[in-house]
Amino acid sequence: MNQIVYVLIAVLAGLFVGFIVTLVSKAKLKNQKIVFESERVKILEDVQNKAESIRKEAVVEAKDVVYQAKAEAEKELRERRSELNHLDKRLRQKEETHERKLEQIDKKEQELSKRERDFTAKERSLQDKDNAFNKLLKDQKDTLERISGLSSEEARQELLQQVEEESRFESARLAKRIEDEARENAEKKAKEVIGLSIQRYASDYVTDSTVSSVTLPNDEMKGRIIGREGRNIRALEAATGVDLIVDDTPETVTLSAFDPVRREIARLSLERLITDGRIHPTRIEEIVEKVKKEIEAHIREEGEKAVFDFGLPGIHPELIRLIGRLKYRTSYGQNVLQHSREVAYLAGMMAGELRIDPKLAKRAGILHDIGKAVDHEIEGSHQEIGANIAKKYGESQKVINAVLVHHGEGDPMTVEAALVAASDALSAARPGVRKESIENYLKRLEKLEQMALSYRGVEKCYAIQAGREIRIIVKPEDVNDETSSMISREIARKIEAEMTYPGQIKVTVIRESRYVEYAK
Repeated sequence: MNQIVYVLIAVLAGLFVGFIVTLVSKAKLKNQKIVFESERVKILEDVQNKAESIRKEAVVEAKDVVYQAKAEAEKELRERRSELNHLDKRLRQKEETHERKLEQIDKKEQELSKRERDFTAKERSLQDKDNAFNKLLKDQKDTLERISGLSSEEARQELLQQVEEESRFESARLAKRIEDEARENAEKKAKEVIGLSIQRYASDYVTDSTVSSVTLPNDEMKGRIIGREGRNIRALEAATGVDLIVDDTPETVTLSAFDPVRREIARLSLERLITDGRIHPTRIEEIVEKVKKEIEAHIREEGEKAVFDFGLPGIHPELIRLIGRLKYRTSYGQNVLQHSREVAYLAGMMAGELRIDPKLAKRAGILHDIGKAVDHEIEGSHQEIGANIAKKYGESQKVINAVLVHHGEGDPMTVEAALVAASDALSAARPGVRKESIENYLKRLEKLEQMALSYRGVEKCYAIQAGREIRIIVKPEDVNDETSSMISREIARKIEAEMTYPGQIKVTVIRESRYVEYAK
């Protein structure tokens, strides 16, 4: 029973506490609602105040914008008014100017009308005078025809003929005088230019040739070079493409090949093998391959050096290599690379003296004998081969023409081409620059004399100045002066066609009549 009472009391107490808590919660909620309401009212007031402030600011800004726009509009209006006033003023000035010009034009038209009337009157007067003059001229012409017995056409033809004859005579005399002066001045100028160029170059020249023999330390070395059953010499010939001639000449081996570069490779390889002492096929192939690379590098170096010395840009690398190959090519004992450098120097100097393109002259000079680098491999003259090579590797037509005609087998397109030909002749004709064997020298002298003696009327002939001049004495009773001139010309052409020689050969024909009496 007591427990039930306690439970009821606890329940009642819990209900009472819950009621009290509910009342307290409601009171708090009411208080929070009141607080929230006051805050809401406050926020609304703040928002209204800010909105009013923004509205006022917007009104002020709008008034400022309106004011500025109004001020700008008024300013633009003033400027437009000023511009219109200025344009109106200019228009009035132009109108006044046009009016003045119209007045001037009216005055000029009146003056021109007056002049036209005066001119018409003068023209009529001149026509009358011209008619009278023509009539008088006709009367005089008829009188002259009657007196001379010639018509006007016949007299005109005769007069024209006389004037033509006099003009031809005067023009011929003037042309001869100009030609004589030009020849004299040209010869003098050419001598000055050539002399100055040679004086400026003035280099000593020693003839050079590709060595085609190798000196051995002793004759026993020949057996080692030949090898067992000839295997060493065969290996060396196969590797170099050169024929080795081992004969009875003491301590000497001869190298024979058309290609000068191959001959040089063989010479250097053989010298190194002799120095090394190890001569067998494997060592021969190693040495030859090494020497080939060295020679090829040296060839390119020589070509690049020549091009650099003359300052010639844009030359194809293959042309540079061919220029370097000329170091191992000789002509009458003259090194072709040195000869080409000399031609380039002389042509460039003469071009500078004549105030034409020295670069073109040097370029054509260094390339003029480029065909000799491969003339043992390609058929044709070295001029044609060189011209084709220059064309293949992009040289200009002027350079190609200079290479093609430097021995006179065509007409030069430019002055530079003529200078290259002249420089080539100068370089080849200098004393001591080329050499030839005694046998060839004697054969050339003998052939010169035989050519001269084959002509009728030739009494004697002498080859002098180391074969550079031949003097021919003719019989005066059989050969006259005109025939002597013809003989010298024909012999010169025959020498050019049938002989090969360095430089040039002078042909002199002497016709002499002697009358002798003795006083007793």
